Amino acid sequence: MENNGVKFTPILLGSDFNVYGMARSFYELYHEPVQAFASIQLAPTRYTKVVNLELIPGFDEDPVWIETMRKLKERYANHPEPVILIGCGDGYAELISKHKAELEDVFICPYIDYDKLRHLNNKENFYKVCDKYDLLYPATRIITKEEATAGNVEQPFDYPVALKPANSVEWLDVHFEGRKKAFRIQSEAEFKDIVGKIYANGYTSDLILQDFVPGDDSNMRVLNAYVDQHHHVKMMCLGHPLLEDPAPSAIGNYVAIIPEYNETIYHNIQKFLEAIEFTGYANFDMKYDVRDQTFKLFEINLRQGRSSFFVTLNGYNLADWVVKDYVKNELVDAPTVYGNQDEAQHALWLGVPVKVFKRYTRENADKERALKLIAAGKYGTTYRFDQDMNLKRWALIQWMQHNYTVNFKKYFAENKG
Repeated sequence: MENNGVKFTPILLGSDFNVYGMARSFYELYHEPVQAFASIQLAPTRYTKVVNLELIPGFDEDPVWIETMRKLKERYANHPEPVILIGCGDGYAELISKHKAELEDVFICPYIDYDKLRHLNNKENFYKVCDKYDLLYPATRIITKEEATAGNVEQPFDYPVALKPANSVEWLDVHFEGRKKAFRIQSEAEFKDIVGKIYANGYTSDLILQDFVPGDDSNMRVLNAYVDQHHHVKMMCLGHPLLEDPAPSAIGNYVAIIPEYNETIYHNIQKFLEAIEFTGYANFDMKYDVRDQTFKLFEINLRQGRSSFFVTLNGYNLADWVVKDYVKNELVDAPTVYGNQDEAQHALWLGVPVKVFKRYTRENADKERALKLIAAGKYGTTYRFDQDMNLKRWALIQWMQHNYTVNFKKYFAENKG
């Protein structure tokens, strides 16, 4: 890729919505496809001209990953321009960080060191860091495997409670009927049943049990940030989710985000990221607690979020920051961009058909604002890109949208109603 005579090569790892969103962001700027590598083919990157995807079975784990990357080092070693490695999932981000010392003689790896990544990726450790920097999070109790298997688990909160794995990477390999990304549990019997199934099916790390912050999806907030190689926050963009996916395997995935500006959130997160000397992309989930009128942090993702194309959609092209940082060297003296201050520029990001958004989103002032953006044509999705449309991709999009419609009808009342 080239901009004003400056050349570079981005490489994306994965094949999901995040990969397509990043590739589309690059394409909108440079009008060239992006090379990607993944272990399996997922729907979002099928039948597209913006991603050149190479599939390598087993590429999502070591030893296949690092063995493949050593071969790719040979392929790219003589490239005259910088080659930027961007992981678009938790596992890929962790692998890049783990092997950064071996890779960075050929690749630009915009990630923190492995020890710090593992510390922050573990929700239990993340909450300890939050305590240090006065960031609020829901009241929490840690459950160990030893406690659970000995039958000594007691929970101190009123039902419903929230339950999720402390180790999100290990959780990817745990499967059983009723498995979810996160659980909202309504009774003691359900609590004991779920904890038992989790550890009976191979999970070994701790669980995070939390006081359930009341309120529907529209109380959530999501923040994406880019921190340069000198540990200075250069961009922050806050989103206000209005609807989440209700399917068990996708709970926590946003499907409608309206942009929002909040100076206090921006200040607190910037102070935190710079204090821990972060580098690269970061994504935060939080929820507004009406009981004490504060925002409670749930987690940090050390990568772009699945729905992060909402940042590009609102004018802060997500792919461009890493290029400005490592290739163009334009961020050293650049001021921090605090997104969404101009409401005239706002656009609604959707991950579902408009009819699904209209039917299932809770009635409130934010929904009304979103409906006005839809009426004005100020909305978009990650996956529908007019410059990347053909008959097969059009049919794929219809199939994806149909599946969303079916899943909302099937699961919304049970998991989100």
